[in-house]
Amino acid sequence: MLRFTQRKIGAANAKNKDFCRSLYIWERGLRDTMTDATKELIKHKIRHNLQRAKTSVKWVVFAVISGITVGLVGTAFYFCMAGVTGLRGEHPWLIWFLPVGGLCIVGAYHLLHDERDAGTNLVISSIHSGDKLPLRMAPLIFVSTLITHLLGGSSGREGAALQLGGSIGNEIGKLFRFDEKDKHIMTMCGMSAAFSALFGTPMAAAIFSMEVVSVGIMYYAALVPCVISALIAHGIAGYFGAEAEIFLLSQIPEFGVGSAVRISLLAALCALVSILFCILLHGSEYLYKRFLSNPYIRSFVGGAVVILLTLLVGDQRYNGSGIGLIEPSMEGEAAPEMFLLKMLFTAATLGAGFKGGEIVPSFCIGGTFGCVMGKLMGFSPSLCTAVGMTAVFCGVTNCPISSLLISFEMFGYEGMPYFLLTIAFSYMLSGYFGLYHSQKIMYSKFKTNYINKKAV
Repeated sequence: MLRFTQRKIGAANAKNKDFCRSLYIWERGLRDTMTDATKELIKHKIRHNLQRAKTSVKWVVFAVISGITVGLVGTAFYFCMAGVTGLRGEHPWLIWFLPVGGLCIVGAYHLLHDERDAGTNLVISSIHSGDKLPLRMAPLIFVSTLITHLLGGSSGREGAALQLGGSIGNEIGKLFRFDEKDKHIMTMCGMSAAFSALFGTPMAAAIFSMEVVSVGIMYYAALVPCVISALIAHGIAGYFGAEAEIFLLSQIPEFGVGSAVRISLLAALCALVSILFCILLHGSEYLYKRFLSNPYIRSFVGGAVVILLTLLVGDQRYNGSGIGLIEPSMEGEAAPEMFLLKMLFTAATLGAGFKGGEIVPSFCIGGTFGCVMGKLMGFSPSLCTAVGMTAVFCGVTNCPISSLLISFEMFGYEGMPYFLLTIAFSYMLSGYFGLYHSQKIMYSKFKTNYINKKAV
């Protein structure tokens, strides 16, 4: 009996040893497997973060390159614009050559095989639709904008800067064999740099190029490059003596219910003004093309129309960018017809094929309108001028964040509640109108609906 019991215990011990040995082998295999998986995970994380670091360094480097390159070109454009504007002021008779200037512009675009130039619309569509953006756009818009301003056409300069910077930025991307998505970021970099160098508002410039393409969707991958390029271009422009557009508000009333109601009413009216401006710009282009299909005749007639309007007005206040009308408006000196006349001059110029931009004219229109309304409401004309400028800018560009930033850079932070309220109402009430037909409105302004429609 004892011998049998010992044999039984020995067999049980052998089974326990086999079980323990199997358990040990299983645990060791599991530990080895987990160690391999952990090693692979760590390796993946290291590779992933190294790629991120490499991409970050790449964008810093190319943002610096873009900021320097476009900053220098933008600064040169700034001083050339100042030169031709001063020359026209000294020799007002130059306006008689505006029709000839139109012929030269059309001829230049024809010579470089860019007859169907879409301007800023092409820059925007190259980002969200992948349209080709040729480098020849840069010298063409540079020279043709100078011709327009030298001879008395009514246009701005920031639209030209977007084309100038966008085409150069895109070409830098091509030069270094970037893929399509990275070339889009380089295009936005160039836009920010040129806008910043020319207007002296790096905050708004950095955000504007990301915001204007697809309203409701921000291209945040371009944030760091756009900020760096805008700051560098601004620094270069400042180093060479380019002056930022800054206006001092002489009187800012205390913000309250009454002032909020009046400023909201002004914002709603500015939204209507922005709609009217867009309709006039697009309508004049349509009418010119419908009745004057030949671009040479169209530009010549357009130049003659601007000369006729100038003769009827009796001076050249409405020729050029119109920036000279803003300072008197800040002092409360604006006539009721000023904003309408600036609209007509600008529509007659740009619709005929002359070059430049629409942003500074929109500031002029909004500023003069705001001043007039401020005097009618018995409210600070200085503040109403500033509010009108930012409200119309927001209405025509559909860029509320950029509008808010540019208001701080141009007028200071003291009027913040007024700018914030104005821009909100102007954005909502301006509908889906815009300066750029290729701009996409991704989300409704009234509901949380995805609409994905082009600006009207």
